[in-house]
Amino acid sequence: MTRALSGEDVARRINEAHPDTAIHNNDTDVWIRPAAILEVSEFLNSDPDLNFSFLNAVTAVDYVEYFELVYHLVSMQNNTSVVIKSKVFGREELSAPSVISVWQGADLQEREIWDLMGIHFEGHPNMKRVLLWEGFPGHPLRKDFLE
Repeated sequence: MTRALSGEDVARRINEAHPDTAIHNNDTDVWIRPAAILEVSEFLNSDPDLNFSFLNAVTAVDYVEYFELVYHLVSMQNNTSVVIKSKVFGREELSAPSVISVWQGADLQEREIWDLMGIHFEGHPNMKRVLLWEGFPGHPLRKDFLE
């Protein structure tokens, strides 16, 4: 079983490398600014002490006031894990940087989030629906989908 790194320690390391990008943390999670998702991901993957080389999952949660992107990362080398989160505000024209250039495993997961939640991932090479057909009206996992 992997050991969860302290959110405080990871936030400190992130802010040392990229000032003011980690904006909140708790025992196990770190919230970062949406615009910094890609640069923080590159740092977490390439830093030899952290070495988060595996993206276990990326998902989104609709809290009505905002969407939260949740990244579950694992370092196989260090047998550690961390959860990185980011709040994307608004309901229209939502976007966040793609992390596919860091973790290829983000490919279908980012497409699924686009398909079901409507968050577009900038820089994704194939941002098409993966479960529903092109032209499907809306994004069915949004809380306001049937309104």
